[in-house]
Amino acid sequence: MKSVAYAGALGLAAFLALVPQSGAWAQTQKTVEESFLQESIETMVIKEQSQSENKDMKLVALQYAQQAVDAGRKNEDIRKALEYLALETSTVVIRSAGTGRVLNDFPDIRAKACDLLANFPSPDTKDALIKVTLAEREPMVLSASIRALGKLGMNDDDQVTQVIAFIVNRFDVLYPDNSLAFEALVAFERLSTVNKGLRDPAAIKAIMKIAGGNYIAPVKQRANELLDKLRKSAAAAATK
Repeated sequence: MKSVAYAGALGLAAFLALVPQSGAWAQTQKTVEESFLQESIETMVIKEQSQSENKDMKLVALQYAQQAVDAGRKNEDIRKALEYLALETSTVVIRSAGTGRVLNDFPDIRAKACDLLANFPSPDTKDALIKVTLAEREPMVLSASIRALGKLGMNDDDQVTQVIAFIVNRFDVLYPDNSLAFEALVAFERLSTVNKGLRDPAAIKAIMKIAGGNYIAPVKQRANELLDKLRKSAAAAATK
């Protein structure tokens, strides 16, 4: 992909060199060419650094990806680089030859990648975040992946709400996590707003479990408020 894009940029440069240029038209063409080359190089750097074994390089890749997102320079290659970072250790595990210790286990990197993926709304992004949510063990990363799924707003056939409910239930049994529960509630609420209601029984049960579970008071209150909101919304829809 990057070699084709680069070759295309060189072809454009050669063409422009043969055509007489002057004034605003020449300046505009030069600006377009420079922007194209800059974006191609930026994407290549993000991709290569994301796959580095060095954590500092991955952090730089995330910084560049954030800058690209903020400036509106989003493309599929950047999305794939972020997907790679979010799923690292789930799909790619690098171990020490001597001890077998995992060398690429960076939960903070994976969490940040999940947050950035929320800026790339597509079924592929949704599927990648679901993979993260089902494979991940770190609550910090799970909170980020659930938060990102909520921001995407996609919930065909209740697929996303069922995944989030599954994680809530899993942690509720083993070790209730307040931050994870809170992010699940926020995601449920966003998905309900975008999809005009929450009809997944698993999601309702998960919210009820948080409301009556071993969580701090603000989290339980948020769960009760969401249940009340969903009840009123369903009642209003039934009377129409």
